[in-house]
Amino acid sequence: MEPVIEIKNLTFSYADAPGNALENITLDIEPGTFVAVLGANGSGKSTLAKHLNAILLPKEGDVLVRGMNTREPENLIPIRRRVGMVFQNPDNQIVANVVEDDVAFAPENLGVDPAEIRRRVDGSLRHVGMYDFRLHAPHLLSGGQKQRVAIAGVLAMQPEVLVLDEPTAMLDPRGRREVLETVEALCRSDGITVVLITHHMDEAAHADRLVVMDKGRVVMDGAPRDIFPRVEELKALSLTVPESTELAHELIAAGLPLPADVLTNTECADAIGGVLCR
Repeated sequence: MEPVIEIKNLTFSYADAPGNALENITLDIEPGTFVAVLGANGSGKSTLAKHLNAILLPKEGDVLVRGMNTREPENLIPIRRRVGMVFQNPDNQIVANVVEDDVAFAPENLGVDPAEIRRRVDGSLRHVGMYDFRLHAPHLLSGGQKQRVAIAGVLAMQPEVLVLDEPTAMLDPRGRREVLETVEALCRSDGITVVLITHHMDEAAHADRLVVMDKGRVVMDGAPRDIFPRVEELKALSLTVPESTELAHELIAAGLPLPADVLTNTECADAIGGVLCR
């Protein structure tokens, strides 16, 4: 299967900062996968995200979206139609006074036919569970609802890839759960490729693949069950692991024969119960 995004020897630096923010990164992102990118503050994860739809351009190396190089100006619009971005603060992406008008904003600016816009707006709002709020004012919505409207606005562009840069960082636990469920459903049910930048390990545990960054480099890349058991290595990078994985790690150190790759509370409870009931 051809990658939807290819990153080849990507290096990037900011003009007003010493050193490179990204250093010689090579990654392929497969279509229909859910990839979580982890790293401490300053690791380069948000800088990497902004390269995926040409908000930033490489200093060295290349980023290809379905074979289109982000360096080529004529590819800019086709790439941004295929790769949609959702940012941390939904208020920065909401531009209209009515929910459905906000979702319609991008396709209207692309000159999409009005009947097609109507179909896309209704479909996108249904996808994120916000159709019943289509005539509401965005500023009256909760944080989680606003973020789902922001996601709907990107979906109306019909992207192949959805990149979310810490979309739950400003939300309460309920809002975080709403957004994560929405994002996971878009990947699992609709086949949209998801790249989630997050510092919440419980969110990352839902991904197919984890990419761990440190000082602008990729230092780990694999499935959650392969990465999270490396508890001490992750702590050395100022990262945590899901609480259930941490508990299993501590119990294993105390001599309890548990699997190291538990990710959820249920898995942890079952594993402990299985040992105690022997």
